[in-house]
Amino acid sequence: MSREMAAARGPTVWDPAQYGVFGAERGRPFDELLARIPLRAPGHVVDLGCGSGEHTLKLARRWPDAAVEGFDASPEMIAAARQVASAAEASVRFTVQDVRRWRPARPVDVIVSNAVLHWIPGHEDLLARWVGDLAPAGCLAFQVPGNHAAPSHTLLRELCDSPRWRDRLGGLLDPGPVRDAAGYLALLADLGCAVDAWETTYVQVLGGDDAVLEWVKGTTLRPVLAALDPGSARDFLAEYGAALRAAYPPGPHGTLFPFRRIFVVARRPRSGGDPPP
Repeated sequence: MSREMAAARGPTVWDPAQYGVFGAERGRPFDELLARIPLRAPGHVVDLGCGSGEHTLKLARRWPDAAVEGFDASPEMIAAARQVASAAEASVRFTVQDVRRWRPARPVDVIVSNAVLHWIPGHEDLLARWVGDLAPAGCLAFQVPGNHAAPSHTLLRELCDSPRWRDRLGGLLDPGPVRDAAGYLALLADLGCAVDAWETTYVQVLGGDDAVLEWVKGTTLRPVLAALDPGSARDFLAEYGAALRAAYPPGPHGTLFPFRRIFVVARRPRSGGDPPP
């Protein structure tokens, strides 16, 4: 089944509570990405694919004088983000918007996209457009998972393509949806940006039973579960969970779950072809 066929079944429903089960582990890459953005006083900051909004509020805290906006295609995530902003009394605007169709009314100083682009086929064209939406010397900063060759993902694709599930799930998941750091550096440098690109593998120690299954329930499994009825989803989770327990057995300190991530901060030239400082 192609991603186009999967989309025809209906949109993926995101669960803010499930996504937040490992909030500290998911938040660390965003913090490290944010720390590498060199701008001191941007006027307009946008978070594309903002999810439940906690990270967007970090942008507002770092740049309290900036206009900060968050966009996400999931109404469930935006509803959660608005609650987070209200509880924090933060003046951040959250809007339901497919980031593929987002266009700013004016140039943006900082565009951030955290763990989003791997869901978007052909996102290289989107990155080029976002660079064009930056103000002179503005920054585009993004982070994507780079662990699609890890057992958590290879086992999932193998199960989706197995005889029992292939009619409903075959071909649903892209085996290589992102570039490596060097690939993104080349892409954005060709667009005239100064680029800082790097990769990190976090050796995450997860607690609880079926820890890796609980992790992927918040992200990678969402389109799979959306394509199955509740009874089939239970059967699928039982089969996949057994495979994950064998691949990631719990140890005395928890379950080790190595997770590779790819980071990029690209800065547009100040003017013409001059590179930013």
